[in-house]
Amino acid sequence: MSRPQQITVLGATGSIGLSTLDVIARHPQRYQVFALSGFSRLSELLALCVKHSPRFAVVPEAVVARTLQDDLRAAGLSTRVLVGEEGLCQVASDPEVDAVMAAIVGAAGLRPTLAAVEAGKKILLANKEALVMSGALFMQAVRKSGSVLLPIDSEHNAIFQCMPQDFARGLGAVGVRRILLTASGGPFRQTPMAELAHVTPEQACAHPNWSMGRKISVDSASMMNKGLELIEACWLFDAKPAQVEVVIHPQSVIHSLVDYIDGSVLAQLGNPDMRTPIANALAWPERIDSGVAPLDLFAIARLDFQAPDETRFPCLRLARQAAEAGDSAPAMLNAANEVAVAAFLDGRVRYPEIASIIEEVLGLEPVVAVNDLEAVFTADAKARVLAGQWLSRHGR
Repeated sequence: MSRPQQITVLGATGSIGLSTLDVIARHPQRYQVFALSGFSRLSELLALCVKHSPRFAVVPEAVVARTLQDDLRAAGLSTRVLVGEEGLCQVASDPEVDAVMAAIVGAAGLRPTLAAVEAGKKILLANKEALVMSGALFMQAVRKSGSVLLPIDSEHNAIFQCMPQDFARGLGAVGVRRILLTASGGPFRQTPMAELAHVTPEQACAHPNWSMGRKISVDSASMMNKGLELIEACWLFDAKPAQVEVVIHPQSVIHSLVDYIDGSVLAQLGNPDMRTPIANALAWPERIDSGVAPLDLFAIARLDFQAPDETRFPCLRLARQAAEAGDSAPAMLNAANEVAVAAFLDGRVRYPEIASIIEEVLGLEPVVAVNDLEAVFTADAKARVLAGQWLSRHGR
């Protein structure tokens, strides 16, 4: 290797970004940080810049950029600070960049991730919303540019590891019958239904196995996260929604499985630590140390499975319906969910009302074709308006 691979980390201060930087730091001869972006945890972004000395840092606003630039100079760093979506797209597509960790949460990550794809970069995709919102357009761009797309979600990375290398020929052509997408069931898997109206954001964010940001933790509690992953799996592996089955597995040790027509079922197991899929994607097709402890099957002792109850988890039902409808439906699902979850985290709606908002939005707006990125963002904007109207109508 003539030089370390140059890595841009979009969403560096989130849990995925921090885990990525941990893996990178373990292999300084292989990887070097080219750029970091942060949204709100700017003191943490400064500390990361001091530790990793990136060429660029990206923040959302000019006033914040000036402050960060002054702080970086005071620390003796030459890191240049860029601003906004334009800055994100620049560091994602820079000719010197080899790989981009796309870990910005939500719709905000779509344009910079697409910029990296169009520039032919190796994409480590943790931003599931990019595929949920614009799956057909996104995969078309991947094929056109020759970009290498590697999934970071533990479930999709597990499926990727269990698939034959030529899975792009189609599931039937490679002997795959179905994909089994595992889910922990979150903190409310056994909570009495009558109590769900009174759960707090703190309870929803207390995931039993994984350490994640607040938005994705709520999505995990509602199983919307699994619904979005179902949509993402369909695009990543060219599967129909009916070929993707969700299985609740509370231990979060089996990260997903692939069922073959000969009766074989291949599973990927490991401790619930995102550094495993990150290291797998960073080094693919090689393997490197991730810092994750070996799996102790004797300590685990048992593995449990159950079917998800869509009465308890209506968001999973809504996501499957959006996957089957296609076109603008997944983008609207995602946007309505982002608005509803933000309102729940702000204490403006109750936990069950997240699904109520999403279902109303999907029922009010017809599904339309999305032939370009503007159509995607139009659907996204309409859904946000309708979700906002629900909040206003209910005095929230």
